[in-house]
Amino acid sequence: MARFASSPSPSHSIWGSIIMAEEFLPGLWVVTTASHGGIMLSAPRQAAMPEALRLGTANYEEDCDWALPVLAFRDEFEAARPDRASWLQLAFDTVRCWHPDRYEAFTGDAVPENASRVLRQRAAYLAVIGKYCVTAAWGDWADWVPKGKTGVVACKVLSVDHLGNATYGEERRYALVDKQTYSERDEVFCLDDHEHKLIEMPEEFRPTKRIG
Repeated sequence: MARFASSPSPSHSIWGSIIMAEEFLPGLWVVTTASHGGIMLSAPRQAAMPEALRLGTANYEEDCDWALPVLAFRDEFEAARPDRASWLQLAFDTVRCWHPDRYEAFTGDAVPENASRVLRQRAAYLAVIGKYCVTAAWGDWADWVPKGKTGVVACKVLSVDHLGNATYGEERRYALVDKQTYSERDEVFCLDDHEHKLIEMPEEFRPTKRIG
């Protein structure tokens, strides 16, 4: 097992001013800010990250990316931080769900689609490329949406990236769909696959004309 030197406490972070910082392992700091946080690695730690788990930055945010260095240095965590044993299983689960390609490359274990939201979303968008899918919706509380309907904006899906994020065309279509049908939607809701009524752009979305 490689040995790493302790590193100075970070003085700042990409998430804002640091409120608390704790060196969980030498060169591996867990930091907290007023709005976010995550794990910050020293240069030697970042260089030692397995290629499959290493990001292009030494900052691993607290929602999903934190699990990458925990998984990478899991043997050290097990030996040095038995009080954080629950982190290890959570790290495996988090990487499997949110970084399935990295998980498979690192462990050699294929991730089933139902175990990863990223894989489910990626598959869903790949299946609807070229269709107009909803990007925003309003309930019948909105002035322009009749009772029992949901007002939506839809754009054409052009592509999808490895994280399951779709790229859309610029054209927007406004429509009304059945409220109950929309509430029972899957990962993606496409106008092409459901009964809908196209409408003009609602007045509240039109640019305000300036006088003078």
